[in-house]
Amino acid sequence: MKFFIFCQGDILLTKEGTVPFGECPIELKPWEKVTELQEGQVVVGALSKPVTDREDLQMMPLRKSFHVLPPEDYQLAGKCAELVYFHQNSKFCGVCGGQMKWQTEISKQCKECGKELWPSLATAIIVRVTRGDEILMVHAHTFRDRHYGLVAGFVETGETLEECVQREVWEETRLRITNIRYFASQPWPYPSGLMVGFTADYLSGEIELQKAELSDGGWYKRDNLPYLPDPSSIAYRLIMDWVK
Repeated sequence: MKFFIFCQGDILLTKEGTVPFGECPIELKPWEKVTELQEGQVVVGALSKPVTDREDLQMMPLRKSFHVLPPEDYQLAGKCAELVYFHQNSKFCGVCGGQMKWQTEISKQCKECGKELWPSLATAIIVRVTRGDEILMVHAHTFRDRHYGLVAGFVETGETLEECVQREVWEETRLRITNIRYFASQPWPYPSGLMVGFTADYLSGEIELQKAELSDGGWYKRDNLPYLPDPSSIAYRLIMDWVK
């Protein structure tokens, strides 16, 4: 049995950087236990206060845990974090106000009117735009460090993924693109997203940055790339695929 326990975006790990298993390393109060997965072999919990008084345990930001957890544990931790977010934001029915209870491992049902509810995903695109031997990279105001990434944005209602790619590139840089191709997708549990990666070729236009979202951006060659995104991100994979 494994225990995926969270507190305000941090996950509880052993001192060695592994997910606790076997017996629960702390006392989980009834209201701190969120749900169970894999026929009870995975327990998901949410603490109101972080664990700070145990030398054998540590709290670690979920994104940072990418660098210490095996890939399968990191991906499962992301799913568990999304279920914690879902649980904390779906305690009452949006139709009748009744109490929501777990119906399956990943869904709830209202005790009063029977409405069923599943975790919602915020779908976003991210695109690698290239022009000859150059790649378009941007720095957003929301970035917490000095890294540069790729144009990205959320899909709007009634919009295809390809239309979203074209719109986001135009809105953020005033560039036109062509030859849009699917690359890969990545669950992004911050807090509940799905990133869909694409590649595209430059078609026309001069860069005019959307100042409300971007602080800098431009065309870069392989020998003068700016500071890159974290390797845990699909942005890094898209860039390195081009570099190689």
